Amino acid sequence: MDFSGEHIFLVEDDQTLNFIIKDNLEQNGYKVTSVDDGQKAIDSFYKDKFSICILDVMLPKKDGFSVAREIRKKDDHVPVIFLTAKSMTEDRIKGFSIGGDDYITKPFSMEELLLRIKVFLKRSVKPGDQDGDAPGYKVGNYVFFFDNLILDYGDQRKTLTYKEAELLKYFCENPNKVLSRSEILINVWGSDDYYLGRSLDVFISRLRRYLKDDPDIKILNLHGIGFRFNARVAKN
Repeated sequence: MDFSGEHIFLVEDDQTLNFIIKDNLEQNGYKVTSVDDGQKAIDSFYKDKFSICILDVMLPKKDGFSVAREIRKKDDHVPVIFLTAKSMTEDRIKGFSIGGDDYITKPFSMEELLLRIKVFLKRSVKPGDQDGDAPGYKVGNYVFFFDNLILDYGDQRKTLTYKEAELLKYFCENPNKVLSRSEILINVWGSDDYYLGRSLDVFISRLRRYLKDDPDIKILNLHGIGFRFNARVAKN
């Protein structure tokens, strides 16, 4: 089979579901490495490079959250999608706070999973890519290169996750405007979902932390309404 060049890391302990997902992904041209417990996942991740990680939350030996923490120690960039049978708000918030990019609740359709994967892989960004002449945003004293998921402050560089970058881009395109929670969620996540709404606060906190070195940049919480991104923004 001819693979697309994209290497997907699948961690799922249900043998039947693991086989079904792996088979469908390979039929769609992806190379897939799959394992069935958290410890194997950590060991395998450190031995290879992957384009995207799909992690079940409930795993033997090490749960999906523990695996995600190890992944983020090595790689800030690779997208992480959690799979879980749970729909608890706390689980979603925990997954996003660790550095997850998306969350799919079982049962799900393969079409849904494939669509999510295509969204994350639409930009072929690799760690260490040079920004070169890539267009960016001047955000106060920061420079933000959306295509490369890079946020620069002087000689300091932060690589963002996909969702962090998409949220910051939306703010950069709508500076100093009142933005409702609903419009942010629809434009960044494609859904105005209660659980995503709670998780949005996690992403806002992370962006505030990344932008804290410029005191003139503020992400204001407008109680009962949404947010306003107060910053001087210009396109490079």
